[in-house]
Amino acid sequence: MRITEAARLLGLSPRMLRYREALGLLPPVRDQGAHRRFGPEELAAVSQAMEIERRFDVSPSELAFALRALSEPAVAQAVRDLGVRIGRIAVPRRALDFEKEKALRLLRQRSEVARRSDDR
Repeated sequence: MRITEAARLLGLSPRMLRYREALGLLPPVRDQGAHRRFGPEELAAVSQAMEIERRFDVSPSELAFALRALSEPAVAQAVRDLGVRIGRIAVPRRALDFEKEKALRLLRQRSEVARRSDDR
Protein backbone atom coordinates (compact mmCIF):
# COMPACT_ATOMS: atom_id res chain seq x y z
CA MET A 1 0.00 0.00 0.00
CA ARG A 2 1.06 3.59 -0.48
CA ILE A 3 2.12 5.96 2.27
CA THR A 4 -1.21 7.78 2.59
CA GLU A 5 -3.12 4.56 3.22
CA ALA A 6 -0.48 3.26 5.64
CA ALA A 7 -0.48 6.55 7.54
CA ARG A 8 -4.27 6.46 7.81
CA LEU A 9 -4.20 2.88 9.16
CA LEU A 10 -1.55 3.83 11.73
CA GLY A 11 -3.26 7.07 12.75
CA LEU A 12 -0.34 9.18 11.55
CA SER A 13 0.17 11.79 8.88
CA PRO A 14 2.21 10.84 5.81
CA ARG A 15 4.70 13.50 6.91
CA MET A 16 5.21 11.77 10.29
CA LEU A 17 5.66 8.45 8.53
CA ARG A 18 8.33 9.98 6.27
CA TYR A 19 10.01 11.46 9.37
CA ARG A 20 10.10 8.02 11.00
CA GLU A 21 11.60 6.61 7.81
CA ALA A 22 14.28 9.35 7.79
CA LEU A 23 15.17 8.45 11.40
CA GLY A 24 15.69 4.82 10.39
CA LEU A 25 12.66 3.48 12.25
CA LEU A 26 11.41 1.49 9.25
CA PRO A 27 12.90 -1.54 7.53
CA PRO A 28 15.03 -0.53 4.53
CA VAL A 29 13.43 -0.27 1.09
CA ARG A 30 14.11 -3.49 -0.79
CA ASP A 31 14.18 -2.11 -4.34
CA GLN A 32 16.55 0.82 -4.77
CA GLY A 33 14.92 3.80 -6.43
CA ALA A 34 11.44 2.39 -5.92
CA HIS A 35 8.73 4.14 -3.98
CA ARG A 36 8.25 2.62 -0.56
CA ARG A 37 5.36 0.24 -0.36
CA PHE A 38 3.97 -0.48 3.07
CA GLY A 39 3.23 -4.09 3.81
CA PRO A 40 2.66 -6.02 7.02
CA GLU A 41 6.34 -5.87 8.04
CA GLU A 42 6.54 -2.07 7.77
CA LEU A 43 3.20 -1.54 9.53
CA ALA A 44 4.25 -3.88 12.35
CA ALA A 45 7.59 -2.07 12.76
CA VAL A 46 5.91 1.34 13.03
CA SER A 47 3.31 -0.02 15.44
CA GLN A 48 6.00 -1.59 17.61
CA ALA A 49 8.01 1.65 17.64
CA MET A 50 4.92 3.66 18.59
CA GLU A 51 4.18 1.24 21.44
CA ILE A 52 7.74 1.56 22.79
CA GLU A 53 7.49 5.34 22.58
CA ARG A 54 4.22 5.34 24.52
CA ARG A 55 5.34 2.81 27.12
CA PHE A 56 8.65 4.50 27.89
CA ASP A 57 7.62 8.09 27.11
CA VAL A 58 10.27 8.68 24.44
CA SER A 59 10.17 10.53 21.15
CA PRO A 60 10.86 8.91 17.76
CA SER A 61 14.26 10.62 17.66
CA GLU A 62 15.15 9.28 21.12
CA LEU A 63 14.16 5.79 20.02
CA ALA A 64 16.26 6.16 16.86
CA PHE A 65 19.28 7.18 18.96
CA ALA A 66 18.74 4.23 21.30
CA LEU A 67 18.81 1.91 18.29
CA ARG A 68 22.03 3.57 17.15
CA ALA A 69 23.59 3.11 20.58
CA LEU A 70 22.63 -0.57 20.51
CA SER A 71 24.05 -1.15 17.04
CA GLU A 72 27.23 0.99 17.10
CA PRO A 73 29.78 -0.03 19.75
CA ALA A 74 31.55 3.36 19.77
CA VAL A 75 28.28 5.17 20.46
CA ALA A 76 27.35 2.64 23.15
CA GLN A 77 30.71 3.12 24.88
CA ALA A 78 30.50 6.92 24.75
CA VAL A 79 27.00 6.86 26.24
CA ARG A 80 28.13 4.38 28.92
CA ASP A 81 31.13 6.56 29.82
CA LEU A 82 28.85 9.56 30.21
CA GLY A 83 26.44 7.52 32.34
CA VAL A 84 29.26 6.51 34.67
CA ARG A 85 30.58 10.08 34.87
CA ILE A 86 27.21 11.56 35.82
CA GLY A 87 26.31 8.72 38.19
CA ARG A 88 23.47 7.19 36.20
CA ILE A 89 25.45 3.98 35.64
CA ALA A 90 27.24 2.36 38.57
CA VAL A 91 30.68 0.90 38.02
CA PRO A 92 30.81 -2.67 39.30
CA ARG A 93 32.36 -2.74 42.77
CA ARG A 94 34.90 -5.43 41.87
CA ALA A 95 36.39 -3.24 39.15
CA LEU A 96 36.85 -0.43 41.67
CA ASP A 97 38.38 -2.80 44.20
CA PHE A 98 40.82 -4.09 41.58
CA GLU A 99 41.87 -0.56 40.63
CA LYS A 100 42.22 0.41 44.29
CA GLU A 101 44.41 -2.62 45.02
CA LYS A 102 46.53 -1.90 41.95
CA ALA A 103 47.05 1.71 43.06
CA LEU A 104 47.95 0.63 46.63
CA ARG A 105 50.52 -1.90 45.30
CA LEU A 106 52.07 0.79 43.14
CA LEU A 107 52.27 3.20 46.10
CA ARG A 108 53.88 0.50 48.28
CA GLN A 109 56.45 -0.24 45.60
CA ARG A 110 57.30 3.45 45.25
CA SER A 111 57.60 3.94 48.99
CA GLU A 112 59.91 0.88 49.24
CA VAL A 113 62.11 2.27 46.46
CA ALA A 114 62.19 5.68 48.16
CA ARG A 115 63.01 4.07 51.55
CA ARG A 116 65.87 2.05 50.04
CA SER A 117 67.36 5.14 48.39
CA ASP A 118 67.12 7.02 51.73
CA ASP A 119 68.92 4.14 53.49
CA ARG A 120 71.89 4.46 51.16
